[in-house]
Amino acid sequence: MLATRPRESLTVRAVAAAAEASTTAVYSLFGGKDGLIGAVRDRAVAGLFQDVSAVQSSADPLADLYALAVAYRRWGRGHSHLYTVLFGGVQSFDPSGEVGASDPIRPLLAAIDRAVTASVLVGEATSIALSIWATLHGLVTLELAGAFDAATAEAAFRSAIHATLRGWTTPAVFGSLRQAELAH
Repeated sequence: MLATRPRESLTVRAVAAAAEASTTAVYSLFGGKDGLIGAVRDRAVAGLFQDVSAVQSSADPLADLYALAVAYRRWGRGHSHLYTVLFGGVQSFDPSGEVGASDPIRPLLAAIDRAVTASVLVGEATSIALSIWATLHGLVTLELAGAFDAATAEAAFRSAIHATLRGWTTPAVFGSLRQAELAH
């Protein structure tokens, strides 16, 4: 319901009816509408965190960042309703505050920090993360909306993520990446 309706139109009565439960059960379990919405959002955040946290670090920071993007996309495609709750614009989302221990952005920031330390990427970690997330989010959102066929979605994902990462590389790394691409 949260993925397809504005928060304001969701009622405890409608949720209880859809779950074939009483409104008392919803209030007992979640404390009301806001608690229920929070629980759904928490479930989505936990699932996304679990999938991106499962990505193993390697000696190649760019490969790690690409693998994180793949995990994010896979989770979004596999959990489209939860993805919509988190990022679909139906619900408000306030990204302010500290990054928590189980925040899905944590593995991305850690990989970016490793890449900056290794002189593979240059820039401020938050700016790099925002550009990667904006590109990734746009791609996944368009894919879930049916804007691409499967082949186009795959090609767009690969090229856009590689281009975004390449845009943050140091001049030496950029040159070697472009030479490798031209050789293929």
